[in-house]
Amino acid sequence: MIKELSEDLRSKISAGEVVERPASVVKELVENSLDAGATEISIVVEKGGQQLIQLTDNGCGIPGDELPIAFKRYSTSKIASVNDLFTIDTLGFRGEALASITSVSEVNVVSASENSDGFEMSITNGELGEVQPAPAVKGTSITIRNLFYNTPACKLKFTNNVNQDLHTVN
Repeated sequence: MIKELSEDLRSKISAGEVVERPASVVKELVENSLDAGATEISIVVEKGGQQLIQLTDNGCGIPGDELPIAFKRYSTSKIASVNDLFTIDTLGFRGEALASITSVSEVNVVSASENSDGFEMSITNGELGEVQPAPAVKGTSITIRNLFYNTPACKLKFTNNVNQDLHTVN
């Protein structure tokens, strides 16, 4: 019997394509920071990125009313029409990376645009929290905790890759 997959399951499958391992999360976040015009990016990683990945930049920030949109699937500021696909000159443009990351982790984002208030939002298992006021520090800080906590297949894939990499080194 053929059946349509639930949105939750589709999100986790998509995440497995985008979020292969913690390094791919860092890559996506760094690309977003560079596209936002950041000249300084700081990254903190704990336990190989599975426990914590925190990236802070001094880019243009995300306005508070756009925070929820930024974390939905296929949301992007870089594509408005099919023709735009042929003229993209930025790194992060596809619009699925942040949604994929939030579907397999616990995320907190704090962001402020230049000369604007700061805003904060938490996302767990793809569920968007309320946007709250936060200190206005230009740029964006994204904290990702417990990567793959709700996806045994992705976690197993990542663990196997790490074990294989370690075996190759020995």
